[in-house]
Amino acid sequence: MSSPSNPSHPPSSAGLRSLLHRCDLAVFQDLARRHWPAAAPVLPRLSRSANHGLLWAGAAAGMAAFGGSARARRAALRGIASMAVASAAINTVGKGAVRRERPMLDAVPVIRQLKRQPFTTSFPSGHAASAAAFATGVALESKGWGAVVAPVALSVAASRVYTGVHYPSDVLAGAALGIGAAFALRGVVPTRGQLPAPGRPPAHAPSLPDGQDLVVVVNQASGTATATASLVRDALPNAEVVECPPEELSAELEKAAGRGRALGVCGGDGTVNQAAAVASVHGLPLAVFPGGTLNHFAYDLGIETVADACAALAAGDAVRVDLGRFRPGPDGPGGAHGYFLNAFSMGVYPELVRTREHWSPRIGGWPAGVLAALQVLRGERPLEAELQGRRRPLWLLFIGNGLFQRVGPAPGRRHNLADGLLDVRVVHGGRTPGLRLLAAAVAGPLTRSPMHAAVRRHRVRISGLKPGTPYAYDGEVAHSQRELMIDKLPEALTVYCPMQV
Repeated sequence: MSSPSNPSHPPSSAGLRSLLHRCDLAVFQDLARRHWPAAAPVLPRLSRSANHGLLWAGAAAGMAAFGGSARARRAALRGIASMAVASAAINTVGKGAVRRERPMLDAVPVIRQLKRQPFTTSFPSGHAASAAAFATGVALESKGWGAVVAPVALSVAASRVYTGVHYPSDVLAGAALGIGAAFALRGVVPTRGQLPAPGRPPAHAPSLPDGQDLVVVVNQASGTATATASLVRDALPNAEVVECPPEELSAELEKAAGRGRALGVCGGDGTVNQAAAVASVHGLPLAVFPGGTLNHFAYDLGIETVADACAALAAGDAVRVDLGRFRPGPDGPGGAHGYFLNAFSMGVYPELVRTREHWSPRIGGWPAGVLAALQVLRGERPLEAELQGRRRPLWLLFIGNGLFQRVGPAPGRRHNLADGLLDVRVVHGGRTPGLRLLAAAVAGPLTRSPMHAAVRRHRVRISGLKPGTPYAYDGEVAHSQRELMIDKLPEALTVYCPMQV
């Protein structure tokens, strides 16, 4: 039998833990003795600001409000969600698994120490986990914002050793858990970059690398269209860029269709809707430059920036997409058809759009949307209509141009813009519109329940409407006759689109 001192005998787990603790303590004490003049006024305050995730909540709010793009908003949301997953894992499992005492503060200068010392166990570091989870979640959606957030996250993690509340291994373990939480969330809710490229038929379109023979019409009243137009001029010096107010948009689009080999448009979904109708009639490829508040159609194409659209123009990369159609059009019986690229809806949504448009010039688009939802859900009554031959009360009728996939708990990106199908979602009437709408959003496509249903159709007939009933299409609001027929024009539109490999 080998003696305990035999070097061939493997060390016990207790001995290994003791060795690791001694190494950890040695590194902690060495760092405590070092002088860090630039860190003294920064790290303790940064450590306190990260208590309860307040620093990251503020960072996410700033990114969403001032980031200027859907990618920034998605990065902010994913960062917060990743942090929530990490915090839940730390507080329910991590802290209870290893009950480690906090470091002794004898070697830490008093000026570094926190005024309020934490009383939970030391392993792992919750602050490091939250910082790493937030930074990783942000970076998974946006590398640019991830590069901005990463130094702050590293500083927060370092501050926990600097102030003496954690051993180095506590911080490393917390950071590893935070990174793992962000990737675990991505496995459940994919990032937009993970989603497969929409299955769209490729189409022929002329290559226009410098914008020659391209006429871009800009709606001056759309969200960021004026600023985007300046970027378009810089990126495509030979393109003709025409800025106009909304009331002149239709006329300018018709003029532009006769002057170039391709039609460009800069604005929100409603503006793109008008350009798509003109491009389809004239057989021109359409170049979309996102310049609105939401830009659903552009984002489903994979176009989030002017650079994305320019890359497609330079390569001549384009696809064919379906065009949703409803009859009669928004101008009544004389307007034979109306078109939609994203969705057609009736019920609470048209009133929500009108209320949002009323408030958005005063308080901004996203706050106006929240306010509109609160007002509409409190005061509206269900719509009475005959849908596919059956009369029923409806809180919402949503008809999407193509099947919407879920990215999180709500309809998100479309994987196929030329599937020939309508994504029909109905929220039935009842006393709890908010609950019913939430249940429908969480349930997603192709489901049925007493409160909602989701099916795929080639066409939808709505009758028995009260004349003047509002409906919305691509963010625009109009009023119906007694009956509506909704269907699709398969592959009716050619659009420049960057190819994903």
